[in-house]
Amino acid sequence: MKFRLIYPRWKKLERQTEFHLPPHGPVVFAAALPPGWEVEFIDENVEPLPADGSPDAVGISMMLTAQVKRGWEIADDYRRRGIPVICGGIGTMLHAEETAKHADAVFLGEAEGRMEQVLGDLQQGRLKPLYDHFGAHPPTEAIGPARRDILNRALYNYKGIQMVDLVHASRGCRFNCYPCCVSYLGGRQFRPRPVDKVIAEMAAIDNNRLFIVDNSLAQDRAWELDLFREMIPLKKKWCCHPIEEDDEVLDLAAQAGAWYVYQAVFDTSDRIRDRIKRYHDHGIAVEGTVLLGLDQHSEDGIKRLIDFLREVELDLAEFTILTPFPHTRTYEEFERDNRILTHDWDAYTADRVVFQPRQMSPERLQELYAYAWDTFYRDEPQNYKMFKLFKRVIEREKEDGSFRPRQRSLAGRRFGREGEA
Repeated sequence: MKFRLIYPRWKKLERQTEFHLPPHGPVVFAAALPPGWEVEFIDENVEPLPADGSPDAVGISMMLTAQVKRGWEIADDYRRRGIPVICGGIGTMLHAEETAKHADAVFLGEAEGRMEQVLGDLQQGRLKPLYDHFGAHPPTEAIGPARRDILNRALYNYKGIQMVDLVHASRGCRFNCYPCCVSYLGGRQFRPRPVDKVIAEMAAIDNNRLFIVDNSLAQDRAWELDLFREMIPLKKKWCCHPIEEDDEVLDLAAQAGAWYVYQAVFDTSDRIRDRIKRYHDHGIAVEGTVLLGLDQHSEDGIKRLIDFLREVELDLAEFTILTPFPHTRTYEEFERDNRILTHDWDAYTADRVVFQPRQMSPERLQELYAYAWDTFYRDEPQNYKMFKLFKRVIEREKEDGSFRPRQRSLAGRRFGREGEA
């Protein structure tokens, strides 16, 4: 039986250097498929959909709100050809009712141990319109390694550099951040995977560079310390979301190969300044994730924030505009106050203003978004800062003997102000 798994294309941030990472959701889903199904994976962000071939079923994995309309378009096309379509993923969970109009079956929740029933029903001609496992989480011991064998690795290089592979060490998040939908999707309980299973999966990945995609590793100090201790012998180099603000944890993270972290920067406080300094003191770079358009943001406040980012010497910064994604506190509040300007999901790319800001016009916030990118990268373009980050990791790989030439390869290439590659 042939199963065609599709990851729809989506528009990247307008001012961000464009590169593509191998997606995580589809390879985790593929690992849950029962034996006997041949999986063909197409990431529409790096390759076109095939014009030929007739799979027995199509799965559409959607992660982002900005993907859903394209996903529905693809689903409609296959259904017109009489090929059954199953939709799943985070984007499907956020837009379940709308997606149901375009799919033969909608799968909600985590897939481990559950796809046998779905595909068994398909083979027997009794596919249900909804498989609702929302909130019924499988035990983390049941989460096995992702099916990275379905990826075409050659498509995920940037200017000859091997990009990171994505892996997760936990699910769920005990935090409930204002603009985030993770607490809705994965629950408010932190659900760490057994450390030995995480280490085994990391060790088997044929890539020395990883992105640990957990929402935050700073949720269980003892587990975090165990994880980092066990990662040290792997000699992997990795990035992640925040790490515990603790010198012992940060020291172990550095020994384990922490390359850089994504750190939300939401104000100009001494706490943020000190946190960034502590990362740097442990040799860990920082990419600031900076959300613009919060109710407390005035025009002058945003400009001060950008000056602050330059002052604390962030290694990289990614600017986005507050976006009221469904099933977030932001969406509920803005919908109640009639502040949402459009429900065109194609516009929910996090680089377009889709709501009425509190302290300025939508047009002015859009201008300040451009100002943020231009000002932060005024002295060093983004691709040059990326070059410096990759140069650092290659130097560390050479120091500990983990460098593999095929991963490279920056030697002989020149970027940014030293000449575009």
